[in-house]
Order: sequence, then structure tokens, then C-alpha cells
Amino acid sequence: MPTRREPTARQLRLGVELRKLREAAGLTARQAASLLGVSNVQISQIEAGLSGVSEQRLRRLASHYACTDTEFVNALVAMATDRTRGWWEDYRGLLPTPFLDLAELDHHAAFQRDVAILYVPGLLQTENYARCVFSSRIPELTTEELELRVRHRLTRQELATFPHDVVIHEAALRIRVGDRATAQAQLDHLVEVAGADRITLRVIPFDLDGFSRASSTMTYVGGAVPKLDTVARDAPHGALLIDSEAQLHAYRARFRKVEAAALDPDRSRDFIHRLAKEL
Repeated sequence: MPTRREPTARQLRLGVELRKLREAAGLTARQAASLLGVSNVQISQIEAGLSGVSEQRLRRLASHYACTDTEFVNALVAMATDRTRGWWEDYRGLLPTPFLDLAELDHHAAFQRDVAILYVPGLLQTENYARCVFSSRIPELTTEELELRVRHRLTRQELATFPHDVVIHEAALRIRVGDRATAQAQLDHLVEVAGADRITLRVIPFDLDGFSRASSTMTYVGGAVPKLDTVARDAPHGALLIDSEAQLHAYRARFRKVEAAALDPDRSRDFIHRLAKEL
């Protein structure tokens, strides 16, 4: 297979998981290459996401690595053999790569869980709210760059079909990223989507006693199997994707605690409705 110049986050993740399996088996790249009948350079390229791997070779590697988790191996095969050219590819070269990686995560997501402290989560933003968020970036975006980001975000929203659990702090509901009309429309939109079948929205109010997790902003994306879950965190140059098993476990526990502290969905919807009426 030809060497890739810029592997996607999904291709990189496949390589990472294969490397983890090899290391867990106590094998070097050279030993794995010998078992597969290829060069150790090829194994290194596969693990770096620079080269693809066929289903047959992936299953042989999993066998050599003594991986008996059939569901996990099948999920890796699906990653290796997926030839989908998603809508986000139309933005390649126009938007930074992390935007494309997030859209690809959406496409393959089994579910998504958000904890939002300062901003309404991207998949629940109105068009004007999203435009105001992107307008606040320093250095400023050109009009074309701004509109590309807004259009990309709205397309992600339109195509999202997975169950979406959101915990949002009152701070994010009250901070005005734009004018009063933008804030009003955003709160009204949240009230509307809170009634959707696939969206569960909970609010953390300011007056909650003992809440000490205000720095826990995150997006947790479910994979085909739990081992392939991903956490996306905001970083200066785009989303930081986290996939280590220990950290995924910690973020799962963190979400459960934040969710348990929040108001239930009905009270949360009433809370947002009251805030909207106050504007």
C-alpha cells in the first residue's frame, strides 16, 4: 500500500492500537515483521498510520499478539478496511486538520457526552452563536475562514444521529458571546433540542453546593467498542484527542460524577426556559 503523507486521526488511532497490542505481547517491531513476513519498516509505518493494512494481515497480527477479544479485532478490521470519503474531505486544505478529525469522529460515533463550562457545545450552537464564538478568535479570521468554520459546524449538527448526553454549567448559559438577541435565540434553541429523543440535557446551576469540577470541559465520543472511545479536549491549536485506556476510564468516571450532580432533564429544561424569560 502507498505511504500516506497525512494520516487521519482514525488511521493514526488504528496504528496506535496495533502498537499497543504488539507491546502487550512483548514483541519488537522486527519480531512482528518476521512473523508477518514483511520488513520492520513496514510494521513501523503501519503503527504510525503512514501505511494501511489488509484485513488478512491485521487478523494475523492479532493472532500473533494473542489478542482474543474478537469484538475489538473486528472493530480494528472495520477501521482498516473503511474506504469512506466523508463530507469533511471537502474541507481538507481549507480548514485545520482537527476540524476534519472531529467530523470523522462524529461519523463513527456510537454516542457522545459533553461537559460544557464556558460555551454551549458546538453541536448545540445556533448559527449566530457559532459565528460569535469563531469571531472572538485571536488572531482574527478572515470572512472566508469564519464562514467555512460556521458551515462546517452546522453540517456536523445536521448529520449527527448518535445519542448525545450534555451537562452544561449555568455559566455557559449566561455568558453572552454575542448580543441579547443571540443569547435569547441560543437559549430558546436549547429548550427545543432538550426535548429531542436522542439528546439528554442537564444543567449545573451556580448554587449547587460542593461542585468542584468546573474545569472538566470535555467531549467524550464512544467508539465501536469501549477501547476505541476518544476524549476531545480544547487545545490552543485545535482539539486534543485522548485515547489511553487509563485516561478514558478517568473521564468516564468524571462524567458520571458531573452528571449525577446536575439537575434532571425536566428541571434542566425548565431552568433554561426561566433564563430565557429573564433576558
